Amino acid sequence: MAFLTDEKLVIVGAAGMIGSNMVQTALMMNLTSNICLYDVFSPEGVAEEMRHCGFDGATITATTDVAEAFKDAKYIISSGGAPRKEGMTREDLLKGNCEIAEQLGKNIKTYCPDVKHVVIIFNPADLTGLVTLLYSGLKPSQVTTLAGLDTTRLQSALAKKFGVMQNEIKGCATYGGHGEQMAVFGSSVEVAGRKLTDIIGTEEFPEAEWEQMKKDVTQGGAAIIKLRGRSSFQSPSQLSVEMIRSVMGGEKFRFPAGTYVKNEKYNHIMMAMDTTLDQNGCSYKMPVGTAEELAKLDASYEHLCKMRDELVTLNIVPELEKWSEINPNL
Repeated sequence: MAFLTDEKLVIVGAAGMIGSNMVQTALMMNLTSNICLYDVFSPEGVAEEMRHCGFDGATITATTDVAEAFKDAKYIISSGGAPRKEGMTREDLLKGNCEIAEQLGKNIKTYCPDVKHVVIIFNPADLTGLVTLLYSGLKPSQVTTLAGLDTTRLQSALAKKFGVMQNEIKGCATYGGHGEQMAVFGSSVEVAGRKLTDIIGTEEFPEAEWEQMKKDVTQGGAAIIKLRGRSSFQSPSQLSVEMIRSVMGGEKFRFPAGTYVKNEKYNHIMMAMDTTLDQNGCSYKMPVGTAEELAKLDASYEHLCKMRDELVTLNIVPELEKWSEINPNL
């Protein structure tokens, strides 16, 4: 059986629902013959069930020892934070999960400084990813966060509304901070060959309905919790594994990723941009949109800055001017 690589992929938080789904998805995609399951709770049961699936040619290991797990790791996906529960926002997880991210970054620096790429998906992902990057010592191109879910939620909402397949919805993108402050860009969207901007404001799709759809998209995670009684696990598993597949040299990732941004407009932040993921890691372009869409992106950035500055107050990260002392790549 042909795998994309024989290099080691570590799934952090593998005993949980997201982590175990990531393991199965990675194996089903034939990403690597070398996959390690790590969790503070024993992931051996997940590993054993994966072996029972009959995946041929893959070595599946499981451990609660971080040094053993991270040794020789070349790719890492981490869902290893506290999950979001009903009534909680992603921001409610800020302190505890960013402390976990700090330790994760330090573990990467200690045990696998030669890792090629790390994908962070535990909430609030923009901040946990930023903290992981800071303490790992890695380059900005080597750490990304899951941000594509908002885009897939927009795509699926439009597909349901207009009764078409999701792949007939082209040009969907949401940028900025993952969550209710995400900026929804509709100006480049096409619905089965029609420009969305030509449909908005018509009897078929009134302006008020579009505004409600954008709000629903940014609250899609909360909707899943209400529908299922637990936070999303299948969709983040799928998209995060697609992300790591693209940096392994596999199929191109279709949606925006969260990436470190430091330019003339946005500074020392992790947010979804117009990204490309490949074997060189992550690169980005500034999103193109209407003045209103770009203003929403600016507002999302300001919201992220407030949370980042709260991490300074909580002594999880130092003042921005000291970041380069911890990670010279920043």
